[in-house]
Amino acid sequence: MVTSAAGGHGALTISPEVQEAIRAKAPVVALESAVITHGLPYPRNLEVARQMESTLEDQGAVAATVAVIDGRIQVGLTETELQILAESKSSRKVGVRDLVYAAMKGATGGTTVAASMFAAGIARIQVFVTGGIGGVHRENPFDVSADLAGLAQTPMIVVCAGAKSILDLRATLEVLETKGVPVLGYGSDEFPAFYSRTSGLGVSARFDSPHEIAAYWAAHRALGLKSALLVANPIPEESAIERDEMEVWIARASSEAVDQGIHGQALTPFLLERLGELSDHRTILANVALLKNNARLGAQIAVAVANLERTTEVQA
Repeated sequence: MVTSAAGGHGALTISPEVQEAIRAKAPVVALESAVITHGLPYPRNLEVARQMESTLEDQGAVAATVAVIDGRIQVGLTETELQILAESKSSRKVGVRDLVYAAMKGATGGTTVAASMFAAGIARIQVFVTGGIGGVHRENPFDVSADLAGLAQTPMIVVCAGAKSILDLRATLEVLETKGVPVLGYGSDEFPAFYSRTSGLGVSARFDSPHEIAAYWAAHRALGLKSALLVANPIPEESAIERDEMEVWIARASSEAVDQGIHGQALTPFLLERLGELSDHRTILANVALLKNNARLGAQIAVAVANLERTTEVQA
């Protein structure tokens, strides 16, 4: 299935496996690829990408990793395409605003949360998994991630470990509230802080099972609400880093970013890389753990959504 866009320069292609799963109303989970190109070093990025897809499949869902390959927006990648993304040192970080330009230039790149959601929405995928969403930056409150706009206008269940802890979490939650995005804590009354399980900030509701989230999603859609559901899934306890310890590293990395004039799309990759160095790679290991944990929950939610839809159709 191919949907043309941008005057024929950019096309969205859904892999045969993903297309068949969508047609059969089977569980499908979309994954971003900026974490592959800009979030983790090679070869760990390739290993994690494979592990996340494998985790989804083990839980009964079809993986649909989103990326731009040679100017074409791909929903569902081959092993070769994953390898290209992981090994490339020149891949772009592709946000929503960059999709048309990347298509026109025949570029290859990793899609951000917002860009991945946009493509997954066109493909009619209902569940999306990421590590942590973007938000309001501490260094500059006017530097607000496009992820928040994507969450406000793309109906989809988004599973994350909260917002990246390098951000101003309180301001990020305020923006989400303003935009009408429900923030659901999974097994927690607090909004997780990515590497840390707690932030001291609350969520709009708590749920303890994928079935409850599927039921909430059905009610959300029935009301015609257009926002995403943000499911905040705390990092596993054994992999978490204490918030106070993280704050020391974040403050130093943020100060260095300001001193070096790093901002915009370059800021988050810089901060994540610097945190890895300052923490002796503990943040990288935590990132890997939360990604796999989110993939597991995302697949379980996708299965619960598919089962609920089948039950509803039978009853109808």
